[in-house]
Amino acid sequence: MTELLHNPKIKPEHLARKAIVYLRQSSEKQVRQNKESQLLQYAMAERVRALGWQEVEIIKNDLGSSAGLAAAQREGFERVLSSVALGEVGIVGSRKVSRLSRTDKDWCRLLEVCQIFGTLIADEQQVYDLNNLDDQLVLGIKGTLSVVELKVIRQRMLAGQEAKARRGELFKRLPIGYARDPVGKIMFHPDRRICEAIQLVFAKFRELWSVRQTFQWFRDHDLELPVNPIQGTRLIWKVPSQSLIRDILRNPFYAGAYVWGRRPVTTLLVGGRLEKRQSAMRPAEECRVFIRDHHVGYIDWATYEENQRMIRRNSVNWEGDESMAAIRAGQGLLVGLLRCGHCGRKLHVRYWGGRGTHARYLCKGDYDDGGQYCIGFGGSSVDRCVGQELLKAIAPLGVEASLRALEELSAVGTAQCTALSRKLEQLVYEARKAFEQYDAVDARNRLAASELERRWNGKLEEIEAVKQRLSSLETERYSLSPEEEIRIRSMGDHFAGVWQSNHCPPTLKKMIFRTAIEEIIVRTDQDKKTLSC
Repeated sequence: MTELLHNPKIKPEHLARKAIVYLRQSSEKQVRQNKESQLLQYAMAERVRALGWQEVEIIKNDLGSSAGLAAAQREGFERVLSSVALGEVGIVGSRKVSRLSRTDKDWCRLLEVCQIFGTLIADEQQVYDLNNLDDQLVLGIKGTLSVVELKVIRQRMLAGQEAKARRGELFKRLPIGYARDPVGKIMFHPDRRICEAIQLVFAKFRELWSVRQTFQWFRDHDLELPVNPIQGTRLIWKVPSQSLIRDILRNPFYAGAYVWGRRPVTTLLVGGRLEKRQSAMRPAEECRVFIRDHHVGYIDWATYEENQRMIRRNSVNWEGDESMAAIRAGQGLLVGLLRCGHCGRKLHVRYWGGRGTHARYLCKGDYDDGGQYCIGFGGSSVDRCVGQELLKAIAPLGVEASLRALEELSAVGTAQCTALSRKLEQLVYEARKAFEQYDAVDARNRLAASELERRWNGKLEEIEAVKQRLSSLETERYSLSPEEEIRIRSMGDHFAGVWQSNHCPPTLKKMIFRTAIEEIIVRTDQDKKTLSC
């Protein structure tokens, strides 16, 4: 210590300025868990004071910030550079030079500025003067080794990560509805309520054909789904957001497939700085690792692919789909199914007339470039003709459809009742557990007993609320009379009349069209007087 106090590199002009001690850890996890590393870095302040400085500033803004390539801008490091450039700093101290920088660019900037303004650099072992050639050489070597060390560690970790992923064993966190058995195999979650909630998401999407409509159904019926918390491991239940519904439906893990590298990270030059950006989500088959039938799935792969086609078709911003193909309430029944036989574009629909209900199908052709529409024709006659051809194919299935309708009408509210029943079972268990905690506490300890009693009462109130909802659902459940059942069965025998009825909604007809027809290619003759499909 005595030798350090009389270091010949430290001049009075250095001591006349302040000292800076720079602290950095690469991630928030290190900040929370690696406390010993923080204490060692803070200890550099005492070493700098022992060297003779009275004013020591500790810069810790970069605790939790990476110094690697394309990392976010470090506020603390920029403060160090600006203070040195103002001639306010006599020495910059850090436990290791790797704390200062992990890239050649930032390291060279710091060395250059310190050399120009006569600022020393210190680590836990030495004091370096950049105007001394040997010290400059040693710091250059240390900086290079620091950069190489980071690259070697990173390459080794990424290689191990990819090798584990190719075996289908790399998991940061399992999706909701899955758990591991004692030997590490992926299985359905043992909580039946969680599994039934996930199954309900897929069942409702198949029924409603839309992510938005599925989300609205859960919201309107005030049904909860399990979600992973931001911190901790215990699942929480809440009314889902639309993004949660979409993520569940788009996740191939629920179809039994293991996928890794679905959103690769790329490094881009933005505004003169390197930044890391996540690429668009890739299809499962195009990812770096794709293992089908990796584990048990809530749906099969064919159903997953069909769900993805529905989601893409419903998205108005999906690349490559030029039509607004989601099922909406307009009168045009063939929206999204028509494709131009001349240019290959999807046809759009425009509504006109006094009430804006008359559909007209158009292919824009080169209209956007000042040209003309490629094809344009009225929708009512085409819808009627295609509908008649469709009826010839599906009319024999009318009886089966009527029987299916009877089953669905009889099961109205069943999904909601089942979800609430599972919630009630969970609340009864939690209330019993809360009572046991309350019953075990010493009654004389009122501070603890009153809080436990409040929790127990809260669970009892939740149980009563769920019971009232179940009771109201049972009261509202509608039972078909024998006359109504006979009438529904007769509809199957007269399916054409039901189709042409004004009471048959366009949205239902569109769903039937989409189920039976993949695409219709339309052409016109040279005079544009005859339309062929």
